[in-house]
Amino acid sequence: MMDFDGLCAYVKVHFPNSFSIGEPMKDHTTFAIGGPADLFVTVREAKALQALLKKARDCDVPYLILGKGSNMLVRDGGIRGLVVHLDERGAQLVTGYELRAGGGVPLSQVSQLAAAHGLGGLTFAIGIPGSLGGAVLMNAGAYGGEMSDVIKEVTFLDENLDFQTAKATDLSYSYRHSYFMDHPGCVIVEAVMELWAQASCEIEAEMADFTKRRKEKQPLEYPSAGSTFKRPPGYYTGPLIRQAGLAGLVMGGAQVSKKHTGFVINREEATARDVLRLIKTIQYKVRSQYGVLLEPEVRIFGEDTDEKRGS
Repeated sequence: MMDFDGLCAYVKVHFPNSFSIGEPMKDHTTFAIGGPADLFVTVREAKALQALLKKARDCDVPYLILGKGSNMLVRDGGIRGLVVHLDERGAQLVTGYELRAGGGVPLSQVSQLAAAHGLGGLTFAIGIPGSLGGAVLMNAGAYGGEMSDVIKEVTFLDENLDFQTAKATDLSYSYRHSYFMDHPGCVIVEAVMELWAQASCEIEAEMADFTKRRKEKQPLEYPSAGSTFKRPPGYYTGPLIRQAGLAGLVMGGAQVSKKHTGFVINREEATARDVLRLIKTIQYKVRSQYGVLLEPEVRIFGEDTDEKRGS
């Protein structure tokens, strides 16, 4: 039986200034959508994270690990149980060519740190809005680069909540996939990236170019979760959606971006239900016209409002 009160009592003692009850998830996702989390705790230290998750398991309380809240959609009823927000601090130069950073550190911050030390390999990540942990998990990438190109090793809590360290070659990396997607009980604590020397002027030019291209081609002026769908083999998602006549399609406060049809945007106080209706409509139209099934890249969490009420 779930002992939510017991977990709350533990949190009040061990995280007295780092928790809240009923925290709106719309304030912690790049989509700016999502109902309340029952219990929301920010954690800085790896050992404290391990202890908190073990306590949650002892209390039979489900938990979700949160970084920057990108690439995710939280349903309108919110999240039952515990949301653990990984603190954003903790990136450092380990050796001349290696960076170590915690799972909660923004990927753009890691990219900037690499640039400051004249290290190449992470310029592609400058505009990706997520955390390092999320990027490691899904093998995030852009403009011809991806995390598997630079990851040397990853430290994580395994499904028994014991600390493990694995080499990148053991993490089953492929397009938008890693070992961790097949083992959702694992929690990425930190990663070491192996980079290479590159002239500062080249790094600055690449980062400026990628930033310019993002601003020109992506609807950065609206909240979103980034690319809504994975790229299907042999196709590009945006053109498929545009050719299906769906550019600008609106459902409630959600819209298919006219600027980049691979993005569903929060145009005007969208609900998760608006977004999910739009996703299903896009999938149906594209499959019926082109025989291509679009698989969501955005990850969906939480409950609908009806489920929360128990009706």
